[in-house]
Amino acid sequence: MDFDAAIHKCVIVVDKALGAGHAANAVSVIGVSMGRSVEGLVGPDMRSKDNVNYPGVIYSPLPILLSSNELLRETLEEALVDEEINSIPFSALAQSCKTYQEYEERISEADSSSIELVAVGLIGPKKKISRLTGSLPLFK
Repeated sequence: MDFDAAIHKCVIVVDKALGAGHAANAVSVIGVSMGRSVEGLVGPDMRSKDNVNYPGVIYSPLPILLSSNELLRETLEEALVDEEINSIPFSALAQSCKTYQEYEERISEADSSSIELVAVGLIGPKKKISRLTGSLPLFK
């Protein structure tokens, strides 16, 4: 996907049962994954007048929304069948691992239906993302 802020929207939806620390972790991991996997989402680096480098930031707002775990899974399932939506799921399994190697081993042995979802990033056409997430409250 090539991100275009005029036609695309991105959000991160977090399970409202997560504590603040786990929610912040989930959001930060999904944000890194979004920046890595979606071309054109992050702008170029900028320089201040006194020549300090400021790394590029996302081209559009990135609301963080809250959802029940059940609705979070339903939202991901809907997004997965739509080729225009890029979804980035994040699991409790990932949060429980101490190393990437442990995550790789554990996730490869698990069936998706048994993996507890704690957050999901969504990027796609504005109308589709709004339809999926428009009624969800902001994380505050």
